Amino acid sequence: MQHTLFPAARQRNLRSRALILSAVRGFFCSQDFLEVDTPHRIPAPIPECHIDLVHSGSWFLHPSPEICMKRMLSAGFERIYQICHCWRDGERGRLHLPEFTMLEWYRTQADYTSLMDDCKGLITTAAEAVGINGKLVRNGNRISLDGPWEKLSVREAFVRYGGIEAEEALDRDLFDEIMVRDIEPRLGVERPTFLVEYPAERGSLARLKPGDPDVAERFELYIAGLELANAFSELCDPVEQRERFGKELVNRAGLGKTAHPLPEKFLRDLAGMPPSAGIALGLDRLVMLLLDAASIDEVVSFTPEEL
Repeated sequence: MQHTLFPAARQRNLRSRALILSAVRGFFCSQDFLEVDTPHRIPAPIPECHIDLVHSGSWFLHPSPEICMKRMLSAGFERIYQICHCWRDGERGRLHLPEFTMLEWYRTQADYTSLMDDCKGLITTAAEAVGINGKLVRNGNRISLDGPWEKLSVREAFVRYGGIEAEEALDRDLFDEIMVRDIEPRLGVERPTFLVEYPAERGSLARLKPGDPDVAERFELYIAGLELANAFSELCDPVEQRERFGKELVNRAGLGKTAHPLPEKFLRDLAGMPPSAGIALGLDRLVMLLLDAASIDEVVSFTPEEL
């Protein structure tokens, strides 16, 4: 008799998930990365306009391990990665969970282009762990993991798929709408796509590109229209970072959202962080992609509704 909570298909997915996580750890070990484990409760988060936090007493459950991991870079660690649970309030859907598994890794003396090579090696290794060699099948489409992966600038993507300049989309407050509706579903359909060079206004914690301060050294990785990862050449200037945080607090206030305290110890330590590159990848989504699952619910042990 099949278990109602863990039918055979879900059990197979969870066994495959374990193989994928083991392969991920093996990949980083082969690249001489140190696995780290930082606290999940933090007193002050990075202010981000569109991320709502889960409170834990007077502190917060982290939406990402970024703050602590960057402080470790400032202390002299050179290659680190972490697999951990993260929390974001109100995020629930076919691709979202309020508690999810994140993979983050950082390299010092590197920029975001080095992370593209990491992504290809990591995902190819994880795919091989579940019997995928070179071709990934997603929703009936075959996506090549072999050969060069596509690099497409945000400017090019808006013209090609959105029929509008990215700058105009920003001015008319249509950037996110066009990105989600017109651009994202067309990315990574035949081969994985790195969407690169975001407008400076969407730079977040990324440094601006030398020689072209209108864009930030940021990319997102898409496969089969699914956003998997968000990467930066990290901003190491605490003064500029504080200014960006201030703008985010203003934006949050404009949306009627709570203004959280700034992570002052992070800003203090940022001055000592060497040139670095960092990336966050949604592990649940990667498992979902590799197993051709229709919903994130199919690749986790429990959903919120099952608790």
